[in-house]
Amino acid sequence: MALKSTVVKAELQISDMDRHYYATHNLTVAQHPSETDARLMVRLLAFAMYADERLEFGRGLSQDDEPDLWRKEMTGEIVQWIDLGQPDEARVRKACGRSRQVVLFTYAGRSSDIWWEKNAASLARSRNLTVIDIPVGAVEQLTAMMVRGMRLNVMIQDGELQVLGGDVTIDIKPVVRQAATTGQ
Repeated sequence: MALKSTVVKAELQISDMDRHYYATHNLTVAQHPSETDARLMVRLLAFAMYADERLEFGRGLSQDDEPDLWRKEMTGEIVQWIDLGQPDEARVRKACGRSRQVVLFTYAGRSSDIWWEKNAASLARSRNLTVIDIPVGAVEQLTAMMVRGMRLNVMIQDGELQVLGGDVTIDIKPVVRQAATTGQ
């Protein structure tokens, strides 16, 4: 018998001073049986950083041709493709061809560094690609906040994030490894 996804509900109150975006999103997220709590929390963080009324969760782990998050036009055109982890170069190139903007979040510390060293030169040709690394310490702190029903406040200013949940506050300074030069 196949394992079922775990349903996680999260209320994200987002105050993004950089983009002048202020909204509350009540999210219901399916956590695939093979998805770690750390990866789920990075998905929520990615949602907060790129929040938009059209941004939605893809099937991610269970579907190879969909990202973890994406934003589409009414016409079905993919405007933004957001993936997590360390995908192979072919998947990233395919995403860059299908979407105006691609954002890749890495979050696994040293293994992300090794992946980036191996792929940086070839991915530099993808002008609509942004690669962001979330420091491993921040991921560990986020993971400690994970419960099936969460209320998180996320404040973003000058590219830095502050996540508040209960009585815990986490300061996160994402590292931009590569910034897109087109597709913004």
